[in-house]
Amino acid sequence: MFPLAMADVGETYIIKKIGGSPEVKKHLENLGFVAGGDVTVISALGNNVIVKVKESRVAISEEMARKIMV
Repeated sequence: MFPLAMADVGETYIIKKIGGSPEVKKHLENLGFVAGGDVTVISALGNNVIVKVKESRVAISEEMARKIMV
């Protein structure tokens, strides 16, 4: 298990755990990041990570990506 920020581009992973404060967890959940769900890294540019989750593309900061364990 490792943070989404360290994931390889183009690979699909299963979300194992969401970390952070309750507010951060709720925010990520609202974006579609839930344990057991699939996430694909589209690209990583600078301090942002673009991922595909639930048929949507979402850009999150590297800091947020570190809270999502795959």
